[in-house]
Amino acid sequence: MNAPAPRFFAFDNSYVRDLEDFYVRWKPTPASKPVLIRLNESLAVELGADPAALATDEGIAALAGNRLPEGAEPIAQAYAGHQFGGFSPQLGDGRALLLGEVIDRQGRRRDIAFKGSGRTPFSRNGDGKCALGPALREYLISEAMHALGIPTTRALAVVATGDMVRRERALPGAVLTRVAASHVRVGTFEFFATHRGPEQVRQLADYVIARHYPQLADSAQPYLDLLAAVGERQAELVARWLGVGFIHGVMNTDNMTLSGETIDYGPCAFMEAYDPAAVFSSIDRHGRYAYGQQSGIARWNLARLAETLLPLIDPDSDRAVQAATAVIDAFPKHHAAHWLRIFRTKLGLDESGEAAEDRALIDDFLVLLSHNRLDFTLACRALFDAAAGHPARLASLMDSVEGFPVWQGRWQARQPTRSPAALAAMQQANPCYIARNHHVEAALAAAVDHNDLAPFERLLAVIQSPFDERPADAAYGQPASSEFTDHYMTFCGT
Repeated sequence: MNAPAPRFFAFDNSYVRDLEDFYVRWKPTPASKPVLIRLNESLAVELGADPAALATDEGIAALAGNRLPEGAEPIAQAYAGHQFGGFSPQLGDGRALLLGEVIDRQGRRRDIAFKGSGRTPFSRNGDGKCALGPALREYLISEAMHALGIPTTRALAVVATGDMVRRERALPGAVLTRVAASHVRVGTFEFFATHRGPEQVRQLADYVIARHYPQLADSAQPYLDLLAAVGERQAELVARWLGVGFIHGVMNTDNMTLSGETIDYGPCAFMEAYDPAAVFSSIDRHGRYAYGQQSGIARWNLARLAETLLPLIDPDSDRAVQAATAVIDAFPKHHAAHWLRIFRTKLGLDESGEAAEDRALIDDFLVLLSHNRLDFTLACRALFDAAAGHPARLASLMDSVEGFPVWQGRWQARQPTRSPAALAAMQQANPCYIARNHHVEAALAAAVDHNDLAPFERLLAVIQSPFDERPADAAYGQPASSEFTDHYMTFCGT
């Protein structure tokens, strides 16, 4: 007689319950020798789970996919997507499974999903597995983004499977457990618009409104308002990325969530030397998803969502296109407002100035950084130091930058004094520590090649407290050598 399934989470699975034909029920592939590599204990507590129970043999078996916890209803979700501009009509969860949903301690509904748990009906020619390095990368970068205050999926656990996966070479396999507000993407809408038609798109849209935008439930134009609300969240999300130098690297429509969270940490990186054309993705050969292109791509993705919603917006196609186009055309204005707010805070500027003049002041600072290949994070933090009465670092950084004294005079004249609250906000907008690429790669290499998790744990501790400068962590605040950065590439991990 089988023992009863362990209860680790209080599952309440609305996607399975409300969207019956939108997925395939599936089970994870068992791992041969699961070993817990990392458990996010504080996140487990948020989800109402007991970290100690998850660290037991039973808990590890559940996190590896070897034994389903009570209440889990694993499914592979269907979605399509525009990948680098080209449409793939069927993608779906090729190496992921949604275990179910929980209501966390703050009353938020959150998905719990596996990544790397084996083949599904959507795997195409893939093995459905994940290597340990990419799983640890997602853990690191998503926790860095969370600590920076940016909406993101998060990693609950990484379990080594004891099985090897074949990429360019044989690598240790792993299962990542990911937590998200949901995994509904623009590509989800594209799949059902392409294969099923308007009524199933309506069903999906109603689900998204109920889950993520309940304030639209009584709207006279709920689907147009949904498009606008998604656009607003994406406009702010991308502005937040730009504020910390984050480059997503693969902004395909299947990686744009309706919830407004950052998802998929494959070919991503934090920019060091300020460069709007910076690209670190090995597959982005033409710079489509470069740092400075991200807001335009978010707008392009929003237009693809709009196309799926047109029959719901208005039965008259001309009126539907006109209404949706107005929302798409408003995106740059909304993004620019968020960008200005974020960069004003980074430079310690209040909202009393003219927007155009402040924009010019910020742009001129970024031009100085770009022309002199200055580190974005260091330069912005040095501005905070100067505003707080410690100008030495800024003076040293800008010593040979032609034109900086004139710019500095404009900056100081714009905001001669700042309140303690303004300085505190400026500090929280300018981290000392980001997940710098050379430290990430060193930590992953130590873990994968030498079974040494100490560098990973050390780096994780640093990036989880990014705003308070600590002398012992000084090395983590310094950029990589140009020899490293000039040839640095990240990969999708599949």
